[in-house]
Amino acid sequence: MSHTVKIKSINQITHDVKQFNLEKPSGYEFTPGHATEVSINKEGWKDEKRPFTFTSLNETPELQFTIKIYPDHDGVTEQLDKLEAGDELIIRDTWGAIEYKGPGYFIAGGAGITPYLAIFRELEKKGETEGNRLIFSNKTDKDIILKEELDRIMNGKTTYVITDQEDTSHTKAYLDEDFLKKEISDLDKRFYVCGPPEMTEEVEKILKKLGANTDSIQLDDQ
Repeated sequence: MSHTVKIKSINQITHDVKQFNLEKPSGYEFTPGHATEVSINKEGWKDEKRPFTFTSLNETPELQFTIKIYPDHDGVTEQLDKLEAGDELIIRDTWGAIEYKGPGYFIAGGAGITPYLAIFRELEKKGETEGNRLIFSNKTDKDIILKEELDRIMNGKTTYVITDQEDTSHTKAYLDEDFLKKEISDLDKRFYVCGPPEMTEEVEKILKKLGANTDSIQLDDQ
């Protein structure tokens, strides 16, 4: 089932990430961490569907997506970048690979943080952030999405990993075996992994090699 919804407002979050706040259809619900197929309600774009994760909570009166724009891809996000309040999107049923099943390690690469935003906001609301840890990898410092909010929610339980900037104020590293071995102290916990496909694949291999329980690993490619 599809719904056509108006964009109420758009906010610039980083140099290449925008937050889209939309009308919410009556009775429309989702699980934090889940997504829907989105397309633009304009000729030639209505059938160009892309999955985006909700970053709002169910009780908020608007739907929200936090989306990384790829201007050189000549695709949906480039078109989204041109939209304004009042333009319309088409959203559909909800689904997802990531949902909260208990405390653990959240490992994100770039826009792979988006499924975790709704999960973290929900945990903060319930006072249940304890026992969770975030490892968030980006190319440069300026790529980190919503750092202030993540710092507040995770309360010091975040390691920001920067891969491509020598003078970073964070941890200059890659999500390789040596790094993860040092960062992960409890292999019996749950693991939530979301990012580019090659990253999630590599991290999954490493976690299994280190001895994590396969059933406790959730993966989502962004």
